[in-house]
Amino acid sequence: MANLKIKSADACRYDAVSLGEVMMRVDPGDVPTARARTARLWQGGGETNVAAGLSYCFGLRAAVVTALVDDGIGRNIENQMREIGVDTSRIVWFNTKGKGRFSTDQKGTLHNGINFTWNGRGVLPSVTEYYRAHTAIRELKPGDVDWAGLFGEGVRWFHTGGIYTLISPTSGAVAIEAMKAAGAAGTFRAFDLNYRSKVEPDKDRAQKQNRQIVELTDFLVGNQSDFGDALGEDCKKVGKDEPFDIWLEAYSEMLRRVAKTYPNLKLIGTQLRAALSADRINWGAVLFDVEADAIHLATVREGVEIADRTGGGDSFASGVAAALMQGQDPAEAVQWGAAHGISVQATPGDVTMVRQADVEKEVKRAATGGGVSALR
Repeated sequence: MANLKIKSADACRYDAVSLGEVMMRVDPGDVPTARARTARLWQGGGETNVAAGLSYCFGLRAAVVTALVDDGIGRNIENQMREIGVDTSRIVWFNTKGKGRFSTDQKGTLHNGINFTWNGRGVLPSVTEYYRAHTAIRELKPGDVDWAGLFGEGVRWFHTGGIYTLISPTSGAVAIEAMKAAGAAGTFRAFDLNYRSKVEPDKDRAQKQNRQIVELTDFLVGNQSDFGDALGEDCKKVGKDEPFDIWLEAYSEMLRRVAKTYPNLKLIGTQLRAALSADRINWGAVLFDVEADAIHLATVREGVEIADRTGGGDSFASGVAAALMQGQDPAEAVQWGAAHGISVQATPGDVTMVRQADVEKEVKRAATGGGVSALR
């Protein structure tokens, strides 16, 4: 097992800090957005979902660094985070009085990000439509956050991702600044490639920037397509009818190639999701321990019915992080990640609604092939 050198909890104010965009999600439920007349509101973001999972599910001390406009939507997002125990004191607030560095007006020149996400149903896929072109988080620049001060208070785990880092001309530089400060303070650093073509359609730009960030990363997360789209590391093509072992052999070759290119990497994690329909999937996960040259597989779950796929990958990342920070080895950590990821997809919204005991029960259930019994 690799020596991850994760700081002790006693020496740190925070177990984890996430840097990224957080949005208000408008969820029309079982009706496509174009025909919706009612909706539910959730907060969520690719990076901040990890902090939310670590806080609510695993009871760890987590904070987010993000930027929001100080209005009703921004405060709703903050309140949702506070309800699940996330420290919101690191949010950069943009006032609406037009005064100071962090300010805007009251007509929405800057606004909080909003997305409409319909879950899909059967053969109709999930659809997300974004309104994030003029959000406060895009305005952050290097020097706006006191990273040395934050990491000087003690942070065990830092997480950011490829949605935030590509969202504006300056966001990548902010992330690099944060990763360097985290490294200087001895904080373990995680990065989720999490490529979104709607955020950055130029794959060349995405790859150029991501390579700089991966050079500063300890734990790299991404699904199979992310490595090609966001990093330029393609996996050998395998026929769809080939057995899983053939695919795993090709995928393992790609992981080892990435680890050789970036010798700073200690772990590489991947969630495996095969969509059979919008609400039924096969689900698994892989965690590569680079130093040990060991690839650990989570129990594969086949034909699982889900309620909402959003946040599954983020919850895999937070499950792995929680396990490692609680002293589990990579072989067990990948099981926690897979169990948390599939459990979150069983509930609506982007953010976890389960607790650590549920994750541990799901690890055992999947390992034994047991069913799901009612609790009465």
